[in-house]
Amino acid sequence: MILTGTAATPHPEDTITAVSSAAGPGVRAIIRISGPNTRSLIDTLFRSDAEQRPPRHLIPGSIRLTGVHSPLPADLYFFPGPHSYTGQDLAEFHTIGSPPLVERLVADLLAAGARPAQAGEFTLRAFLAGKKDLTQAEAVHAVIEARTDDDLRHALAQLAGGVSVPLHTLREDLLNLLADLEAALDFADEDIEFVGQADTLARLESAIAHLDNLQQQLDSRTISGRPVRVAFAGLPNAGKSSLFNALSGSTSAMVSAEAGTTRDYLTKSLTLDGVNVELIDTAGWQDASDTIAEQAQQLGGAQTHHADVILWCVEARNGFDDADASRLIGPGAELIRVHTKCDQPEARGDGDAIRTSIVTLNGIDELRSVLAQRVQILARPALAPSQSRCRHHVIACIEFLRSAHRHVTHHQPVELTALDLRSALDQLGELTGAIFTNDLLDRIFSRFCIGK
Repeated sequence: MILTGTAATPHPEDTITAVSSAAGPGVRAIIRISGPNTRSLIDTLFRSDAEQRPPRHLIPGSIRLTGVHSPLPADLYFFPGPHSYTGQDLAEFHTIGSPPLVERLVADLLAAGARPAQAGEFTLRAFLAGKKDLTQAEAVHAVIEARTDDDLRHALAQLAGGVSVPLHTLREDLLNLLADLEAALDFADEDIEFVGQADTLARLESAIAHLDNLQQQLDSRTISGRPVRVAFAGLPNAGKSSLFNALSGSTSAMVSAEAGTTRDYLTKSLTLDGVNVELIDTAGWQDASDTIAEQAQQLGGAQTHHADVILWCVEARNGFDDADASRLIGPGAELIRVHTKCDQPEARGDGDAIRTSIVTLNGIDELRSVLAQRVQILARPALAPSQSRCRHHVIACIEFLRSAHRHVTHHQPVELTALDLRSALDQLGELTGAIFTNDLLDRIFSRFCIGK
């Protein structure tokens, strides 16, 4: 595939470079290079500690930077094309994450003939080289933007081909069916049956069933799917149930001055700024004195471990013990510190904790506002752009296949079935990237970080 490059699609034969690691200071920075002049750029700046450079290996060495007296220690990772991520010669410098040194290195690479990579251009080249289809390319972006475990799991499955591999298999079967139908048209005057009605209907029904299943999977990952789970956690009598009632606008949770009133966990569904939220009131942490208390602790621990947001409630007269955070936070959970009972005389502040009082209602609106902001971020699905595009093509493909099925069922001309089948294949081609436009590529890859 050869593209000359346009305003939307940069020229794929330029040698590009960009910082691929996170911005700012760090232990390590990664600067990526890809293109036909990658080797010459490496030779201009990099000096290997080894006598011979292996063709594909980690190579320790150093970089000579303009205006910097001492050599900059660096490791070079070199991946020769076409067996690289982009299908071209690809290199990465791993070096000290000092922003001034990283900027100097990028400037020297640009002076040596590279140009700055555009957003998503490395993954765009992977797509153009046939290393990734569009659904997998979009999954790269989804992995980077994943906010929850569910988002990350779906994105990794999509990146591994969980969507594209079945679609490619389906497209191949429909292409074979179309070839059989068109052969029947070419030999209409001959007494030859390339594909029978029953076989045609079975293959169309199988394709429709597969796409119906895919549509259901896409629909289950939208914003209106699983609510954001918000768990209240802390010591007994920390005011968790009172806050639960205040935020949920109900009196579902029993409130008492006696510690340990909550034995089971309670849930309440509500909407915060258009986002479905499930509030979960859990039993306070304490040593279990009996079997019921032990079960309550286990249930509460399971709820906080699987929560998206945890409201860590501590009486304002006490401080937060960071050692407790490990028992609170599940993978990827957000933690909001909340001081309760701030109306009491001995109340004190503690860092960035939100100060609340059920008696005076101070801080309740602030807590609701902060919580709404957090759940808005968590509710934004990382796969939304990909889902929207995929869903459009899947629905259109299903409609064309159903139309083709009706033509076959009612013994209508084969030409009509073949026409609908071609349209269905066009939708699958646009979905996977077998058919694409520069505008489509620009919309997809412009959302990426530069360096990815």
